[in-house]
Amino acid sequence: MTDQKVIEELRKTFEEKFGGSGERVFFAPGRVNLIGEHIDYNGGHVFPCALTLGTYAAVRKRDDRKLRFYSVNLAEDGVIEADLDDLTYKKEDGWTNYAKGVVWAYRQAGMDIPTGFDFVCSGTIPPKSGLSSSASLEVLTGEALMRLYGFEEDQIRNAKLGQIAENRFVGMNCGIMDQFASAMGRKDMAIFLNAATLEYQYAPLPIGDAKLVIVNTNKPHELANSAYNDRRRECETALEDLQKVRPELKALCELKPAEFEELSSTIADPVCRKRAKHAVYEDARTTEAVEKLNQGDIQAFGKLMNASHVSLRDDFEVSCRELDVLAEEAWKIPGVIGARMTGGGFGGCTVNIVKDDAIDTFVDQVGRNYTDRTGLVPSFYIVSIGDGPSEIC
Repeated sequence: MTDQKVIEELRKTFEEKFGGSGERVFFAPGRVNLIGEHIDYNGGHVFPCALTLGTYAAVRKRDDRKLRFYSVNLAEDGVIEADLDDLTYKKEDGWTNYAKGVVWAYRQAGMDIPTGFDFVCSGTIPPKSGLSSSASLEVLTGEALMRLYGFEEDQIRNAKLGQIAENRFVGMNCGIMDQFASAMGRKDMAIFLNAATLEYQYAPLPIGDAKLVIVNTNKPHELANSAYNDRRRECETALEDLQKVRPELKALCELKPAEFEELSSTIADPVCRKRAKHAVYEDARTTEAVEKLNQGDIQAFGKLMNASHVSLRDDFEVSCRELDVLAEEAWKIPGVIGARMTGGGFGGCTVNIVKDDAIDTFVDQVGRNYTDRTGLVPSFYIVSIGDGPSEIC
């Protein structure tokens, strides 16, 4: 489901900024993760879905080596220029580093990009909300490169190169989940993904007379400047300690909860032990949650969502007061099947499964109580599950 108003504005802005015609329009979705948080880089299972919210871009090849970027959402930044012969991370280039990083990653992978391009984008994902606007932009850029320069259409490769761009070019040590969910999204389906092997299967979300509701704390987060990379290092330290007694262990999520309990004392640092506990138990929760869905037990799925939030709050410590208040207020309302923080944390959004007849109460009560307790005003989004990236026109 494309947003024609956004596309019309995009084309108009492209003509104003770069003149002429011949631009092609592309789209890539954002994502929400239903359960399985902070375990993609620990070899675990995740369960995200693509959204109909996402990022659009009008792109046209140039005859020279210049790259010119403009964002409708960040008009104050103006046109930001780069060059294929000097493709480096520059802090002052802001959001364009994610797109430049993908160009860099494609070239590192041996794909020839002989000319630059003009690029105007516009997003419908709330900024800094934890719904992966950065991954959406990366996958979008990859989709444009494949189409413009005639590379083989390969969305798994696109996801991998998007992750490489974010890890090695931008410096954000993320896992594969966000890019994979955006690149491989399928309408009305969530993706049960083994982040260690990239084995995946699509699973329908049988929520019947309920909706997915995303609530934005409106407390922005900056993952690259937060404790995200610290959490990854803490997990790596825990794994190194465990490998002293289990040298064959390649990732924390290879352990079952019972095995972890037997070995947990091996992890010297109690903080690292808590991080590892979350990873192991969250992987088990995610696998169980998908099994419950396959059995049609949405109530059990919701309880596991709630337990996921508690673990992210207490063991992984990536929640914050605002996210906790949203989850706590949601849990009080009959008709809320499950509620948890989603994304990297430290701000951003919760994801909620809410019965249709409880949505009005949910919006009113959660909104009012959240504002009373935090002084912030939340934003509510009833979302649909969307497809992966595409060329629109």
